[in-house]
Amino acid sequence: MTGLTFLLGAVAFYLVAYFLYGGFLGRLFGLDPSRPTPAHTLRDDVDYAPTKPFVLFGHHFASIAGAGPIVGPIMAIYFGWGPVVLWLLLGCVFIGAMHDLAAMVLSIRNQGRSIASVIEQYVGYAGRQLFLVFCWSTLILVVAVFAKLVASGFVKNPAVATSSLLFIAVAPVFGWLVYRRGLSILAGSLIFVPLVFFFVWLGTQIPLDLMAILGTTEAQTKLFWILILMVYCAAASTLPVWLMLQPRDYLNSYLLYGMLAFGLAGILAYRPTLQMPAFEGFTALNFSGVETSLFPFVFVTIACGACSGFHALVASGTTAKQLDKERDARPVGYAAMLLEGVLGVIAMISVAYLSREQIIAAGGAKDATTLFAQGLATFGTRLGVGETIGTAFVSLSVSAFLLTSLDTSTRLARFTLQEIFAPRTGAAASVPARPHPVAAFFANPYVATLLSVLVALWLTFGESDRIWPVFGASNQLLAALTLLVASLWLIRRRAKPLVAIIPMAIMLSVSGAALFQLAGRELRKGGNIPLGVICVVLLALAAVLAVMSARSVARELRKP
Repeated sequence: MTGLTFLLGAVAFYLVAYFLYGGFLGRLFGLDPSRPTPAHTLRDDVDYAPTKPFVLFGHHFASIAGAGPIVGPIMAIYFGWGPVVLWLLLGCVFIGAMHDLAAMVLSIRNQGRSIASVIEQYVGYAGRQLFLVFCWSTLILVVAVFAKLVASGFVKNPAVATSSLLFIAVAPVFGWLVYRRGLSILAGSLIFVPLVFFFVWLGTQIPLDLMAILGTTEAQTKLFWILILMVYCAAASTLPVWLMLQPRDYLNSYLLYGMLAFGLAGILAYRPTLQMPAFEGFTALNFSGVETSLFPFVFVTIACGACSGFHALVASGTTAKQLDKERDARPVGYAAMLLEGVLGVIAMISVAYLSREQIIAAGGAKDATTLFAQGLATFGTRLGVGETIGTAFVSLSVSAFLLTSLDTSTRLARFTLQEIFAPRTGAAASVPARPHPVAAFFANPYVATLLSVLVALWLTFGESDRIWPVFGASNQLLAALTLLVASLWLIRRRAKPLVAIIPMAIMLSVSGAALFQLAGRELRKGGNIPLGVICVVLLALAAVLAVMSARSVARELRKP
């Protein structure tokens, strides 16, 4: 079986799904281009700002396409390419993309607020608070995991560090010229997009090797980079979106498009034959020799490539606040997830063309992004691109959007913590009340940012390979809870709730089983006790929310 067959089939499947199932969901959700969005009604040009769909797609796609769609399929390939491909195709179309679109619609119909505000309407204030705590915990795990991945990339490939810092420096200039000086998006793109690719080359010429400059060990240099990244994230979290987050995400998205095009063209030219078996069984040995069950770990390991609760936080946290018209929700929210599915298929092919023995010899899945870069670089040799240059370009592209997801996650963690200490949005909101001094203190954007960054920094001292599975499981459970809210909303609208209920049931069973098993593993002697406690807390929060939501569903169904 050739990788080209899978790739072309996947692209065709996603295109058909966008027009058929995506169109059906757009009608089901009642997307109305004449209805004003929060970007207009609450415009402040800091968090709420109407944005052209193409620019917003770049921000949204760059934010959600972090390490997950690359690392996940590669880490799960030991189950065989069959389960991986099936979940990437079916999970992405019927669960992941639907989940992202639903989260965006729920947010724009609720003044750009998070999914938690919708939960308050159906489940009550206690449900909202529990959900927000769950969201914040998941986001902190995201920040910790991605900070370690970015820092590791900077140490292993100093050229990545140079290019990334240059990207950060040029983004505010682009934002200022476009949003404050009236430069058109087209003119700005013609100037700054080539500059971004020039920075990729410049990074290879002037690598920022802090280990050599400072004379530190690899571990010390990683810690130094983590500290720098946390300071950057804290600053980016509080700056206006038009100044840093939006322009940097937009410019970085071209790197991602370029990498996707490079991968597509490389596979078309190389036509790799898949050496990994199609199916290894319902239990399989991972690349470390540990026997792992197909259910639930193939689902939570692939994670963002098929469905990700983190996407709901991006969709409702930043993207919904910038949506110009409701009709833009489908090409931004639904299509971005489908394109991420394409990236997941490319990632699967980049490693499945190797044998199991070759993958283990290359380090297994411990450095999935390196395997991905080397795979695409090998395919690119048929295009006349040197393997060294190809590896450098893909590595730089991966690190660029890892950094994008990192600063977006920090901003979302700030939003979430502020919302935890915000007053009620339901009936109680009609009664003016002076906020409690403690609540007002933690709702301060700078305090919320600092606290989020410090907790994430503390988690970075744990081992990445132990944090990732917990992140994956909590991420999927967050998706299940978001789909639960979407189900309640559709039930109230009397609008075919099964499109959300069935995916919700699947994700709830998968993520719950994974967290239960991970908690047992980590709480044993020799495990990571803090991570085990986090698993138990997340399970408890999810269980309470599920019970409260079930009662709400029963109430809605009893209504005439």
